[in-house]
Amino acid sequence: MVLQNDFRALDRRTCLRLLARVPVGRVVYTKQALPAVLPVNFCLDADSSVLLRTSAGSDLVRAIDGAVVAFEADEFDAATRSGWSVVVTGRASLLPGAEGRELLDGPDSWMPVRDDVLVRIDSEMVTGRELTGA
Repeated sequence: MVLQNDFRALDRRTCLRLLARVPVGRVVYTKQALPAVLPVNFCLDADSSVLLRTSAGSDLVRAIDGAVVAFEADEFDAATRSGWSVVVTGRASLLPGAEGRELLDGPDSWMPVRDDVLVRIDSEMVTGRELTGA
């Protein structure tokens, strides 16, 4: 049996709508001059930036604060060979203490977090792709 797949690029609005549906994505950053990827819980804030909660003293915070990073999330169905992938690229920054504490609807972390901080990844560039199966 041959399956016919359809591939299309997604516009920014569709990408953001899809991102809002899933709780986990991956931060792509540089660690010791090498690419690194870390799965994290996230949510989108009002200006479509990606928010994630982590420990203030974590290696992730030290590596990404002020750096340009990528963030990827996706959803796939192997049975139908369909799904989507969205990548957000932008500068990561720590939210100042008071602002971070006020964002109570920020994402919960599935990992234990100590002295939690919120990290914002600006959605400077948002791209996405969708593959629909037969």
